Amino acid sequence: MGLSPSPFSLIVLLACFAGSVLQGDGFPFHHNSPFHHHHHPRFAKHNYRDALTKSIIFFEGQRSGRLPSNQRITWRRDSGLSDGAAMHVDLVGGYYDAGDNVKFGFPMAFTTTMLSWSVIEFGGLMKGEIQNAKQAIRWATDYLLKATAHPGTIYVQVGDANKDHSCWERPEDMDTPRSVFKIDKNTPGSDVAGETAAALAAASLVFRRIDPAYSKLLVTRAIRVFEFADKYRGAYSNGLKRAVCPFYCSYSGYQDELLWGAAWLHRATKNPIYLKYIQVNGQILGAAEFDNTFGWDNKHVGARILLSKAFLVQRLQSLHEYKGHADNFICSLIPGAPFSSAQYTPGGLLFKMNDSNMQYVTSSSFLLLTYAKYLTSAHQVVNCGGTTVTPKRLRIIAKKQVDYLLGDNPLKMSYMVGYGPRYPQRIHHRGSSLPSVAKHPAKIQCSAGFNFMNSQSPNPNVLVGAVIGGPDQHDRFPDQRSDYEQSEPATYINAPLVGALAYLAHSFGQL
Repeated sequence: MGLSPSPFSLIVLLACFAGSVLQGDGFPFHHNSPFHHHHHPRFAKHNYRDALTKSIIFFEGQRSGRLPSNQRITWRRDSGLSDGAAMHVDLVGGYYDAGDNVKFGFPMAFTTTMLSWSVIEFGGLMKGEIQNAKQAIRWATDYLLKATAHPGTIYVQVGDANKDHSCWERPEDMDTPRSVFKIDKNTPGSDVAGETAAALAAASLVFRRIDPAYSKLLVTRAIRVFEFADKYRGAYSNGLKRAVCPFYCSYSGYQDELLWGAAWLHRATKNPIYLKYIQVNGQILGAAEFDNTFGWDNKHVGARILLSKAFLVQRLQSLHEYKGHADNFICSLIPGAPFSSAQYTPGGLLFKMNDSNMQYVTSSSFLLLTYAKYLTSAHQVVNCGGTTVTPKRLRIIAKKQVDYLLGDNPLKMSYMVGYGPRYPQRIHHRGSSLPSVAKHPAKIQCSAGFNFMNSQSPNPNVLVGAVIGGPDQHDRFPDQRSDYEQSEPATYINAPLVGALAYLAHSFGQL
């Protein structure tokens, strides 16, 4: 990518530029043109800046509560305005996690942590998008503050998922029960509490300079929530099984969230008690386990990468083993390296599982870029059983994954709605697939909505920036609305992608 282009390749590049401008998804000619950027000859096939903008706009389409006047996804309206009333608390706001109308606290907290981490690592590169990214975080943290307002209690879900799923309704029309579910010392949930503490702590770093009072409120609450998570141990899906399973069951247990929560509190507070907690409990909490899947359920890998920074960059010798733990994960992703265990599709996409695979693509890409940043800062490399892997190689792998997502794949399909000339038309998302309130003011009843769900017509409302579950292990994608495994978007798919896109847009001179 860094070589000077030949005259022939310049002609090809110019043809590509013309094509992308005509398609309306490219960037203006002067960006990255070899004629204008002699010092920066790398040519990007993709407009990462456009993708970054859209990846953040998506969160506005997932908003619950009272929408602000500057709402950019304008086919949405207010919804869930009495959320919390079932337990006489205010739980208005927050995000719908995916294509339904339930507010699940566990994935919402993880989304918040990852959006915050994206801004912490790459926010300095985001230029004009930084305010939008912070707004997306604040929409979540305002809600998490409400959910943790009563000491010793966390409200972890609003909505009955089974009843919600038996209807196909716009959030604005919702008439299924808005049941409220909580954890407390009698029904503990160290997983969801630990993740909520991580989210509040990470977000406190985002707001530290621009809103110190809000930042202090977040970190103070994070400390209290983590204390509760650690003191009353248990998985929330034990006590709340009927409400949260199989949707967001805690399959990996709660140990990973305790380590992850402590890691974020260590970073946010610099209080030595968290470092001591990690040193004493790290092994018991699974620091060295060989589980290489990072997503809404299992945080071990994220905690390893996060804690490796303390050793690599801050020279905290007591955490030296986390460099090895982080290397183990990275090595698992590198095709052909010793200890490589990751599977890739024939087209080159990291493939972990059939259901919502793209979340692992975006989270792994983010971790590759973040670890590359730490390694570069410390002048270090990855050691894979005697094979050396450079930070540059990690960046190349991450870029390849993001490029596949944006359209460099056998189907030439962008898996981000609204980006590129060809993207999914029938995503599994109630609000997007039903006529908007503006076009169809009358209520659409619970079961009447299934006529739209089952139709072959494209969704009438474009959920700009939504990244969906993605293709199968053979790079196939049917674009069927009923296929929630491949066609449903989710906030936790987009959250780590925001950081990766900011890095790529910056490194190709687009920001």
